Amino acid sequence: MEDAFARSIPEVLDFFGVDPTKGLSDAEVVHHARLYGNNVLPEDQRAPFWKLVLKQFDDLLVKILIAAALISFVLALVNGETGLMAFLEPSVILMILAANAAVGVITESNAEKALEELRAYQADVATVLRNGCFSILPANELVPGDIVEVSVGCKIPADMRMIEMLSNQVRVDQAILTGESSSVEKELKTTTTSNAVYQDKTNILFSGTVMVAGRARAVVVGVGPNTAMGSIRDSMLRTEDEATPLKKKLDEFGTFLAKVIAGICVLVWIVNIGHFRDPSHGGFLRGAIHYFKIAVALAVAAIPEGLPAVVTTCLALGTKRMARLNAIVRSLPSVETLGCTTVICSDKTGTLTTNMMSVAKVCVVESANRGPVVSEYSVSGTTYAPEGIIFDSTGMQLDFPAELPCLLHMAMCSALCNESTLQYNPDKGNYEKIGESTEVALRVLAEKVGLPGFNSMPSALNMLTKHERASYCNHYWEEQFRKIHALEFSRDRKMMSVLCSRNQMHILFSKGAPESIIPRCATILCNDDGSTVPLTADIRAELDSRFHSFAGKETLRCLALALKWMPSVQQSLSFDDEKDLTFIGLVGMLDPPRDEVRNAMLSCMTAGIRVIVVTGDNKSTAESLCRKIGAFDQLIDFAEHSYTASEFEELPALQQTIALQRMALFTRVEPSHKRILVEALQHQNEVVAMTGDGVNDAPALKKADIGIAMGSGTAVAKSASDMVLADDNFASIVAAVAEGRAIYNNTKQFIRYMISSNIGEVVCIFVAAVLGIPDTLAPVQLLWVNLVTDGLPATAIGFNKQDSDVMRAKPRKVNEAVVSGWLFFRYLVIGAYVGLATVAGFIWWFVYSDGGPKLPYTELMNFDTCATRETTYPCSIFDDRHPSTVSMTVLVVVEMFNALNNLSENQSLLVIPPWSNMWLVVSIIITMLLHILILYVHPLSVLFSVTPLSWADWIVVLYLSLPVIVIDEVLKFFSRNPIGLRSRLWFRRSDLLPKKDLHEK
Repeated sequence: MEDAFARSIPEVLDFFGVDPTKGLSDAEVVHHARLYGNNVLPEDQRAPFWKLVLKQFDDLLVKILIAAALISFVLALVNGETGLMAFLEPSVILMILAANAAVGVITESNAEKALEELRAYQADVATVLRNGCFSILPANELVPGDIVEVSVGCKIPADMRMIEMLSNQVRVDQAILTGESSSVEKELKTTTTSNAVYQDKTNILFSGTVMVAGRARAVVVGVGPNTAMGSIRDSMLRTEDEATPLKKKLDEFGTFLAKVIAGICVLVWIVNIGHFRDPSHGGFLRGAIHYFKIAVALAVAAIPEGLPAVVTTCLALGTKRMARLNAIVRSLPSVETLGCTTVICSDKTGTLTTNMMSVAKVCVVESANRGPVVSEYSVSGTTYAPEGIIFDSTGMQLDFPAELPCLLHMAMCSALCNESTLQYNPDKGNYEKIGESTEVALRVLAEKVGLPGFNSMPSALNMLTKHERASYCNHYWEEQFRKIHALEFSRDRKMMSVLCSRNQMHILFSKGAPESIIPRCATILCNDDGSTVPLTADIRAELDSRFHSFAGKETLRCLALALKWMPSVQQSLSFDDEKDLTFIGLVGMLDPPRDEVRNAMLSCMTAGIRVIVVTGDNKSTAESLCRKIGAFDQLIDFAEHSYTASEFEELPALQQTIALQRMALFTRVEPSHKRILVEALQHQNEVVAMTGDGVNDAPALKKADIGIAMGSGTAVAKSASDMVLADDNFASIVAAVAEGRAIYNNTKQFIRYMISSNIGEVVCIFVAAVLGIPDTLAPVQLLWVNLVTDGLPATAIGFNKQDSDVMRAKPRKVNEAVVSGWLFFRYLVIGAYVGLATVAGFIWWFVYSDGGPKLPYTELMNFDTCATRETTYPCSIFDDRHPSTVSMTVLVVVEMFNALNNLSENQSLLVIPPWSNMWLVVSIIITMLLHILILYVHPLSVLFSVTPLSWADWIVVLYLSLPVIVIDEVLKFFSRNPIGLRSRLWFRRSDLLPKKDLHEK
């Protein structure tokens, strides 16, 4: 029944055909269960394991590599190869891809825990009226129409319409659903609000929320997936994970690279058609197969098969650094996404605030005879911890607050006229409440005031254990006074009173809404001497003025405290006793903002990141909090920057677009509104981060580009998020954004390194084919170079230091290519040199080396006809392993120098020397040692078709490799000093890749 909140109690009972005095019969329960279903959230249908595995190979570059591996294997068999050599190349490629797939499967298998955690918020049991008798049944057996009784501490088992109040008031904590910091008062009357949100449905008890005050009976109107908790589950199921900006750009780059590779492979094969019939191949078909194998080797050389592994490793390194900043990353790609975040949608309660009510101000009457008449005191401390200082109106600290009569009696009243509990939880290391937040705030105030008459106060309190300190002063007053009778809070009186006795003296303590307490007061307690004087019209007007200032301008939640001396024989209270009271004081409390939030939000704005505060609270309360934070001081007012969910929904489409661009505050929202907000911002090409801690935040956290949950938040929110702030500190987001930006910069650097190196390998094979010289590198040698040079150095580049101005730059655009036009030109220049140097090393050995045959260059170009003509040298020299070893070594060494070029995109090695990243230096040393190992250890040299090099060979290798640093230094100079050369000459387009919207569906 979706509109139970808008119907009267008889209408709802008639709809389900239930008698509120008897409940459902067994037959009706069976019928309703068949009609409406059971009170269980259905199991999520997970993708089978084999689908998860196949999904990891759904990438164009990966498919090309698989095809290359299979073709290599088939060609090896066609050529009659057997043993290890036939399987080596395809096996290594497939092992790399299998490792990457394993990481992906593990990540995705852990991604859907949020739906399981959601079940933790379902009640286990319920007190149900059936067949005229109450019994305790499993909550999952409830059906619509059941009559359920709930009381303080009960977890609501289903969505229910209240039909009877069994106490003066009923209050429910529904923060996990709406984000409201304080509990909500429930009532029986029908809701008439149009487009009612959860906060307006004051006659509905929502599944998963907790009763904090009162006792009531209600009829079940929604079970399982048809509850508020069920709608959150459905919203999470409908939300598909968005690919991160880096993933999309890498996919685009992979598509682009695949097309280029395919074109070059076909071109190489076509260029060599004339050589298919060369006698050395043994026929046209074998010649075609030979050059097809070269084309496949070229594809293997061009594709950076280690790129996914290196990206994953770099992001994993980033997660470790972020963990030290209290930002725990659950999804690796989100590390990089932080770097281009443009909007943070921040939940208010528990994220910007402490989610703990605390007394911020106290107002008392100082003296009736001399000014000032009224005094204000401010109270520090924003949590339930009994640690804080009371300051007077001049900002001076009160050393002994309990010596002031009004503050002393205020502490008594706060401790005695109270039904809550404050305790210390050693497991979590914090103070926790049981009961109403406002009442716990009064208990904490009593602790901060301290006790009178002890010279060692307040230092003695600090010597107590945290468990003892939690309620030491409150327990003192409870031992001093004996509670005799109490009048509970009621909606009409809006106050609560308790009769206490001490030493044959009876005192009535009252607390409640100022508009209820102050009119009932006839006298006031003076703070200067403890005297009691009549409450005059002038003093009453002054108190009303302070109350409206607290509640209006400062949006504090106000309570007034009062007392009355009663006859010592009186043992009970009546409502008539709640008059002629003595006013003690006024307290103003709030859910305060975290101290560090202001600077964190200002840092976000400096970094070009817009912050939108999203909350279920009302508009005025949220606007007041934003003013208190001070991070929105640049806004003259909130007129065009603050919207309620209903106001936003009523705007025309064009106005909504404009409102989204200006919005700083979004109030009175439900879970669906948060998700709609995220989607709307994403449609405007914003990269959205959403923070939150409640169950209600889970769908939006999952939908956002990066969901950020609070460490103290619900398990559902954490499981749906990409990142968890262990310290609940909004400021940690700023540090995480800086880390995300640095990781992206380093990612660009190692992509640049790997691609430029691979371009060099492509150029090497292509040039050799065009020149008609023998193959410079065997496929297994190419694979070795890719594995050794792409792995360790590329990973080490991920340790490059963060740029000093990383948080002063604006977020990069979502359509910014990983490889821009100028950068790709630099790739080509460096890659071309790497390839030409590799070919040059090969030719040098044949033509100039003292250890080589010193052939004329023309003989080298006609090597394939050696067997059909007379030569002065044996044709077997073309099978010598020396030239390919020189080429392979040049390729390895030149790529090591190229790795040093990538310490920074534009800074010279003179500014950022190699030792600024010792990991890179170590990785280069290890790589060279591994290469030397295969050159000089016999079994390995045979496996990789290499041979030991002489010292003269090494000198030539260094001569050919070193210029790559000089070339890149020149290119970096032009990057730092664009004197028009780049803008006029190179690629007027900003990138070579197709631009796509980040959030295209």
